[in-house]
Amino acid sequence: MKQASGAASAPPVTRQMHRGADAVRLAKSITPRIVSNISDLLGNPLMRIVTGGVLHETSTFASGVTVVRDFETGIGCARGREIVDKYRGANFCVGGFIDGAEKHGFELIPLLWAFAFPSAVIERASYDTLKNEFLDGVRREMARGIDGVLLDLHGAMVVDGIDDGDGDFMASVREVAGPNIPIIVTTDLHGNHAPLRVAAADAIIGYDTYPHIDMAERGREAADLIVRAIRGEVRPVSAIRQLPLFWSAACQVTAHPPMDELIRLVHEVERRPGMLSATISTGFPWADVPDMGASVIVVADGNREAAQAAANEIGDWVWARRERWYKQPPKVQAAIAEGQKIGRFPIMLADMADNTGGGAPGDSTEVLRTFVEQDLSDALVLYMVDPDVAKQVHAAGVGSKLHVELGGKSDPIQGPPVPLDVEVIALSGGRFRYDGPMYAGVTGELGLSAWLRYRGINVVVVSVRMQPLDQAFARSFGIDCSKMKYISVKSAVHFRSGFEQLGGQIFNINASAIHSHDFASLPYRRRRKMWPLDSIEK
Repeated sequence: MKQASGAASAPPVTRQMHRGADAVRLAKSITPRIVSNISDLLGNPLMRIVTGGVLHETSTFASGVTVVRDFETGIGCARGREIVDKYRGANFCVGGFIDGAEKHGFELIPLLWAFAFPSAVIERASYDTLKNEFLDGVRREMARGIDGVLLDLHGAMVVDGIDDGDGDFMASVREVAGPNIPIIVTTDLHGNHAPLRVAAADAIIGYDTYPHIDMAERGREAADLIVRAIRGEVRPVSAIRQLPLFWSAACQVTAHPPMDELIRLVHEVERRPGMLSATISTGFPWADVPDMGASVIVVADGNREAAQAAANEIGDWVWARRERWYKQPPKVQAAIAEGQKIGRFPIMLADMADNTGGGAPGDSTEVLRTFVEQDLSDALVLYMVDPDVAKQVHAAGVGSKLHVELGGKSDPIQGPPVPLDVEVIALSGGRFRYDGPMYAGVTGELGLSAWLRYRGINVVVVSVRMQPLDQAFARSFGIDCSKMKYISVKSAVHFRSGFEQLGGQIFNINASAIHSHDFASLPYRRRRKMWPLDSIEK
């Protein structure tokens, strides 16, 4: 039976050539020098590969500025051995690098891995501080001799005065490492890739899945490739094809048509003789920079012309089907009405214009206001970012009933606060463990948090911006999402990794917020011509 638009249960598409890589491990006794110095005892020096990165998805439409402190309090800012201790086995590319070191027996030298939540443009001094720390580490290890560099980056980083933050980082590492050291980079599916990056790195390998459940897998792929390059078995060369198009989030889910068709083409290209990797990037449209947009990167073995031909082939395939990559999302009321008409619950509303995972504030109020106006029962909002209300209800205590002005404090576009007389059902310090496939085992920190209830409407209020990747935090309060009829999540797609199992229906809506998917309404000043807003020849 056909599924309704937005709902799916098909498994995500992953690269067939790396399936089963989790089963490949060496015994603990021959782990790399991050664990022991066995290679010295055997008189067989290991490959020495440095690793780390500065990861940030930058929204130039978000207010404020991102500084070093945001990296320290974000997903993580770790150094040296701490990187291995924190991220071994984690679904991050750096976790895959660690797996690769254990598999191949090379010495992994972790320097700095800093990952801030998506937010505003990075302050130049803060970027320079992080970059220079990493470069100093590369210089220090270069004096001892290194064989390669594995970088974990995002691909949509913008720094004050530097449009292409990732390209600048790659180029800076290349300048220190020199022309002959292999540099392999992993990036997010939403990178805004530019030629500078392809010139600086031997290979760029992007995620295959959205939601991003294959990050560690891509890290292992990068580790496999750099070992082959160091041994001289292959010579990675890369080519890029940029595509001037906006790509709707709802059309990027890699387990669903049409995106699954594209991923199959990418995998078919990778299996061809002489091809090492192929990456499709859908771009990050809330970065107002000249190279914003989709792209294809192909890595071939020593044949740049072949890489470019394959990148153009995939790019032509995407461009010829450009109408399939964009659709106008429904408004809140229309999505609820359609869901009620179909009658399959829960009705899930992806409030993607306020997706904290892309740098939005997380306090837009249109969905909550609609829930209140329609007096819905068994309704849930995940999460409303409002540290003021969180403090207020923590002071009141569990069981209290009080008046709050909820949300709508960051920007007028986010809507005015919603006045509610709520009951405090439960409180939390915001610390929990993710249990879904995307961040399983990673500790989340959402600050002072609360479960509030107004009539039949439940709201989880948090103090730290983060999208709901799975049901773990809601469950920590005692909330059973499967009992809800209406669930709104401040997320675009990643929530699917932990919520799609609930069945029901999913609608990507376009409520009022700073990251509108009505791209014509956004205040771009520097973008190139982009389809479908502009007429573009091939």
